[in-house]
Amino acid sequence: MTPSTCNVITGTGSYIPHRKIRNEDFLENTFFDSEGNKLAKANQEIIEKFLEITTIGERRYAGDELNTSDMAFLAAEAAIEAAGVDRESLDYIIVAHNFGDVTTSGGHSDMVPSLAARVKHKLGIENPDTVAYDMIFGCPGWLESLIQAHYYLSSGEAKRALVIGADMLSRISDPHDRDSLIYSDGAGAVILEARPCEKPKGILAHKTRSDTLTHSGMLSMGPSYRSGNGDNDARYLKMHGRKLYQYALETVPGAIRACLEKSGVPISEVRKILIHQANGKMDDAILKRLYESYGMDAPPEGVMPMTISWLGNSSVATIPTLLDLLLKGDVESHELEAGDVIIFASVGAGMNVNAMVYRM
Repeated sequence: MTPSTCNVITGTGSYIPHRKIRNEDFLENTFFDSEGNKLAKANQEIIEKFLEITTIGERRYAGDELNTSDMAFLAAEAAIEAAGVDRESLDYIIVAHNFGDVTTSGGHSDMVPSLAARVKHKLGIENPDTVAYDMIFGCPGWLESLIQAHYYLSSGEAKRALVIGADMLSRISDPHDRDSLIYSDGAGAVILEARPCEKPKGILAHKTRSDTLTHSGMLSMGPSYRSGNGDNDARYLKMHGRKLYQYALETVPGAIRACLEKSGVPISEVRKILIHQANGKMDDAILKRLYESYGMDAPPEGVMPMTISWLGNSSVATIPTLLDLLLKGDVESHELEAGDVIIFASVGAGMNVNAMVYRM
């Protein structure tokens, strides 16, 4: 039997900032609603309710000396080292992000040159055939970048790609918006390679959808909720949380199921589901609805590893960071073995949803 080619992840890396921000650190903030009215509830009640809804107890912020491209570079270095590849042999560097390098004051984005170009420069790569570009696709950006890399490798014109997800959400968070408690900073990266294989492994199937006609405004940029707060030109990340929650429940389980059906893998063979770490309770609800669609009362115990309680929501970085931690044995009570089937799934600004079935 002639071996076929499979596109597999051969190395992972991540950068998790050292600065821990606990929920209690927001007790001195003054919170307003979208109309500019000061919230009547005490901050203690606000953060207790926040924890109940999201399961987030703390998050990580990067130091002032770092920017998004720096975090992306650090994650990339770790992934290259883990894969044991020559960086000059990379055909593509794709960096998923949403805000570029963000200034420490005012939340202004800097995207020229692209973050991928900056990462390639920081890596010291001389090869002009290493194509570097950015992906702007909301929180599903890293997974969509992995899908694009998969197509490049499947075409036979490329053999190796570095796919990075990095965002600095702490610098585009409105300190007067309680939703800002969700956001964090971080970066994750993988090396995807085309390898000969006797049996199907690596990327087995993927599915993406974009609902822009009626849902494009659920995540957007806007002024601070506090009138006259700092730089009048500053824009912060704003979201319609309840509508986003409902959209995710209505679309993500179906995207995962459609992806599974494309792959031909029964849900009973799925070992782990790595969902974008957006909201702990929302991810639980997505998982429950997915298994209910198969006539199952509850998901299998331990099928969904989570990091959101201590890392928060770092947008495009959550899934590759979670994967890296899993493979390094740093997620308690969870492990991955050769042959395991895992699912990646994400939802975010656009609104965009995607899913992938992958065999280790």
